[in-house]
Amino acid sequence: MEQHKMIIGGEAVAAVSANWETVIDPATEDAIAEVPQADYADVNKAVEAAKQAFPAWSSLSPGERSALLYKLADALETKAEVLAQTESLNVGKPIKLAANGDTPFAIDNIRYFAAQARVIEGIASGEFVPGYTSAVRREPIGVVASIAPWNYPIMMAAWKIAPAVAAGNTVVIKPAPQTPLTTIMLAQTALEVGFPPGVINVVTGKGPGVGEPLVNHADVRMVSFTGSTRTGKRIMELAAQKVTRVHLELGGKAPFVVFADADIEAAARGAVVGAYINTGQDCTAATRILVERSCYQDFLSAFTELSQQIRLGTPQAETTDMGPLISSDQRQRVHGFVERAKADGITAHLLGGIPEGKGFFYQPTIFCQAATQSEIMQEEVFGPVVVVNPIDSEAEAIAVANDVKYGLAASVWTKDPAKAWRVASALQFGTVWINDHLPLASEMPHGGFKESGFGKDLSRYAFDEYTIAKHVMFDLSGAVKKPWHFTVFGDA
Repeated sequence: MEQHKMIIGGEAVAAVSANWETVIDPATEDAIAEVPQADYADVNKAVEAAKQAFPAWSSLSPGERSALLYKLADALETKAEVLAQTESLNVGKPIKLAANGDTPFAIDNIRYFAAQARVIEGIASGEFVPGYTSAVRREPIGVVASIAPWNYPIMMAAWKIAPAVAAGNTVVIKPAPQTPLTTIMLAQTALEVGFPPGVINVVTGKGPGVGEPLVNHADVRMVSFTGSTRTGKRIMELAAQKVTRVHLELGGKAPFVVFADADIEAAARGAVVGAYINTGQDCTAATRILVERSCYQDFLSAFTELSQQIRLGTPQAETTDMGPLISSDQRQRVHGFVERAKADGITAHLLGGIPEGKGFFYQPTIFCQAATQSEIMQEEVFGPVVVVNPIDSEAEAIAVANDVKYGLAASVWTKDPAKAWRVASALQFGTVWINDHLPLASEMPHGGFKESGFGKDLSRYAFDEYTIAKHVMFDLSGAVKKPWHFTVFGDA
């Protein structure tokens, strides 16, 4: 079985402990690789390497950092097929999604931040105070600890690494223990195109034995985390002990609001894509579908028919629409939500469940008319499980949509532009789509409200997350004694 080593200080290394963890294919449950099981000693080495690399990297001109990011994007593009195949195998992701979505979007994001590296905005002015000129510099923060989830490994690695290093920071990234392979490939490729040792470091392994030492490390100046709200809260607790900056993209419970004047066929197709992408393992997945009552049955029929056409199968087959969940534990978690909803008397309109055979597959499941405060309407399932509820008015749609602790993404389906703007402005979510669900762009920000976290991925806003604003104030008078000095010392 192939061993994939960590990248620390420009070298591929095993763990100090010499311990290894097995990586499996969730579609077959077969072992596919081994990666090091890091601990505090490895984390310390990685942070020290990043700290040592920071002065020289942050001193490079924006153009030099930009050129290296462009080289990285070009080199990854030549490996795009292998990256997509590895992602499909490691995550259980359909190859058509890995090859046509995740991989090219990750590469595009790196190119976007290669361009942003050369747009270092500052404010220079005349005198805000007479006799002085002020300027604002945006400077890199230092060592950034990035902790990525298992649902979009290559994409999340790009989202975190690209803006951080473009702004002049160095990075230690911990991919999810289940899905480390493409993150290691990205870091190896960065070294191949000329990134200095220590700028991008990868540590691998399970649990708090890696994550907590990384967050707690005295030389880490910022933590960027994507994952569950529960873990995000724990990271905030740890980071607070040393006042470390935190950037969090956490859970979601996206409403999908369909009004009677919408194109029902388009909405039903959009719901299938929005609900079942990546086997529902997506923080922006359409999990609460709210449909105006007069078109409720028409929508439910169309959506159910399409849901029954979802093709589960081998992720490497071009005809597969939905692969497995990431692990046995995740499948049991999803199934637990379904069983509790059934026990609570919520109508199971389409009951998928666990199919026979190898792999952690789970079939599309639809519940109907669940109470707003029920678990299935409030908590993130992270699987192909959807609730379709009727609503009677625009006001009710907004109230039910907002009645969750999350606020990451939502969509509104209507042919009325005025209604679309009214509802979009009232929804408490970081991204609101009109007549579609899921598309993102490198140029536009992505991040949440409420317990979905704070800070932005993608866009200029993400670049700013990885910088500190510094005010520099110049005296223009040359006077030894300034007119205001008497307020502290001496007479006017």
